[in-house]
Amino acid sequence: MGAIHRELHSHLPSAPELRVKALESLLVEKGLLDPNTVDAWIEVYTEQIGPKRGAEVVARAWTDPAFRDRLFADGTAGITELGFEGWAGGHLRVVPNTPAVHNLVVCTLCSCYPHAVLGIPPNWYKTAAYRSRAVRDPRGVIAEFGDAIPDDVEVRVWDSTAEVRYLVLPERPAGTEDWDVARLARLVTRNSMIGTERDLGRLVGRG
Repeated sequence: MGAIHRELHSHLPSAPELRVKALESLLVEKGLLDPNTVDAWIEVYTEQIGPKRGAEVVARAWTDPAFRDRLFADGTAGITELGFEGWAGGHLRVVPNTPAVHNLVVCTLCSCYPHAVLGIPPNWYKTAAYRSRAVRDPRGVIAEFGDAIPDDVEVRVWDSTAEVRYLVLPERPAGTEDWDVARLARLVTRNSMIGTERDLGRLVGRG
């Protein structure tokens, strides 16, 4: 995680990001845009649209085997059942973690991401450091986020594209058998749905 952060902060913003900032500043200066509105929309995408939507999808899959099967068969149709269709939600594939398998999602060419269920991607997801190292050293990357994947657990790396995007279904933590969907959803983190976090059991006490 520290290496990714250092890589992130060692570069100036990308050309598109600089253009967006310049355009926003010009619109604000001319009175055509309220910066509070921009902040509000960012908050909606980061806090309400996602990753809370994805967390609800995961919690539903944990509690409803029939829904889980439909989600695995067609991820886009599954999230549409919950009213979460939308931007970059098409061609969604859901991949489950198991005791023997851990999944990690990356977009090696750019930053394709299931915005409909996860909102705005974190900055580190878009960095060259993450995009390259997730493929070369997935265990090392996950370890930097705080989870050590045991040697007997297979790590599968999924490369998102414009044609197909991925959502990781983390394992349901033990001790949550009598929890409802809303309570379970509070355990699910954005990183667990990308695959940089595996152990949600440590959050059970906070639920």
